[in-house]
Amino acid sequence: MNVRRRYYVKKSRIYTGLVALSAAGALVLSGCSANGGDSGGDASAKGGVVSVNSGEPQRPLIPSDTAEVNGGKIIDLVFSGLASYDAEGKTQLEMAESIESDDNKLWTIKIKKDMKFSDGTPVNADSFINAWSFGANKANNHLGSYFFSEIVGFSFTESVEKLEGLKKVDDLTFTVELVEPAADFGTRLGYSAYVPLPEVAYEDIEAFGKLPVGNGPYKLESAINPQSGVKLVPNEEYTGEKKVANAGIDFKFYADTKAAYADLLSGNLDILDAIPSSAFENYESDLGDRAVNQPVAVFQSFLIPSSLEGFSGEEGALRRAAISRAIDRDQITDKIFKGTRSPAKDFTSPVIEGFTADIPGNEVLTFDKDEAKKLWEQANAMNPWPADRELKISYNADGDHQAWVDAVANSIKNNLDIKALGNPVPTFESFREQITNRTIGTAFRTGWQADYPGLFNFLGPIYGTGAGSNDGDYSNPEFDKLIQQGNAAPSAEEANEYYVKAQEILFKDLPAIPLWNSNVTGGYGDKVDNVVFGWNSVPLLNEVTKKG
Repeated sequence: MNVRRRYYVKKSRIYTGLVALSAAGALVLSGCSANGGDSGGDASAKGGVVSVNSGEPQRPLIPSDTAEVNGGKIIDLVFSGLASYDAEGKTQLEMAESIESDDNKLWTIKIKKDMKFSDGTPVNADSFINAWSFGANKANNHLGSYFFSEIVGFSFTESVEKLEGLKKVDDLTFTVELVEPAADFGTRLGYSAYVPLPEVAYEDIEAFGKLPVGNGPYKLESAINPQSGVKLVPNEEYTGEKKVANAGIDFKFYADTKAAYADLLSGNLDILDAIPSSAFENYESDLGDRAVNQPVAVFQSFLIPSSLEGFSGEEGALRRAAISRAIDRDQITDKIFKGTRSPAKDFTSPVIEGFTADIPGNEVLTFDKDEAKKLWEQANAMNPWPADRELKISYNADGDHQAWVDAVANSIKNNLDIKALGNPVPTFESFREQITNRTIGTAFRTGWQADYPGLFNFLGPIYGTGAGSNDGDYSNPEFDKLIQQGNAAPSAEEANEYYVKAQEILFKDLPAIPLWNSNVTGGYGDKVDNVVFGWNSVPLLNEVTKKG
């Protein structure tokens, strides 16, 4: 997989803290973690360097402009935000001393004393205010700008250098005024778009993106080598909550997961976060108790752009529903994924609080060949589908997606009697560039690794009008209104009711075809210990120990 926290493959992206509701119902985050901070210190005293599989990031390492997992893996270790998440997805404080609000609209944030970037400069209120304004500014065209859209002063159409809703109170305190209340705003602040930037970043942002100066537990030893990878070493200036238990992280870049798995078995790789499908039958016996298979906040789908002929308007809605009905998700997850995936029931993830499988309209995810044919013929009555037209599903060939894409294409082909096939693109980077530039010209696989543990994160950033990860340019005012109502709800529980209602709209429009939710299937070698994979499928690398 290859979307982050954001595209899972990023999203998105692990800790303890106090999350409480005040009498007024506003979120309050305060307290510190039980981990205790631990600066980079003497790397030689921390055992060995931990090697992990990865791939070349799509874009420079600028937090507000990184929307995929390869870049996200690095940014999450090199930068630290106001909050973070533990292995179960609970929110804890990181750079913040407190995050408080009485009305979920005006938030007061206090930063811990003596926090520093790796160049020794202080982390203060300006570090956050300037970074957020920079990320939000339309002139910079950052993929994560959408995450600032609820702050007063944000504009989708005009360049704004300073967000009006960000006010400095003193060196370590600032306030955030939102356009509408957001019940989960404090929880969102563990996501990488909200990290601070040092002043040096603005001197040459291009150079900074190649070798960033962060405030996290690690720093880059040198710039990324596209052919081999990148090494991180402990940041001696870091005094935050994440204890560093090793001498560094070596991200090794692989063209495919088969080669990475071979290296894991031979002892040349310490941690693998994605077992190749070809090894699903054997990896648990190969690795024993070092095999990992656990549910995580990852959603898989494929997207059919409305710009493709036959996929807009009423005709397009019928064809999308027919295609969804033509896919036998149970058979594919059983035969190809060997129980490491679960057929999707909605557009989010079962591990996220507020999830429900009882959403009107989600019957469109149930395999029904007869219903699929009926819907397809209804669309043909409006505009016949040419016999020689192909429905191609593009995917990155370096991500071990061929087997399931071919299975989905065959299911569509056999049940709708049309030409459907997979369309491999050599690398994730080139695949994402075609999507970003809107030049891909086919349907394409999509996925989402949660940025933070909330239903909104699976919906607003992907399907909201103008959202940074809205790869299909989907827009529905009714959906947007429900999302806004959820954001304005006085509690997370009430917000989730609106988010579930918004998915009824998605099931009618099917801007993406939900497929399944993923388990993280990984493993680790016998030289490392304390390997824990978090709620979002990412291992907590700072906690891994390795024999020297």
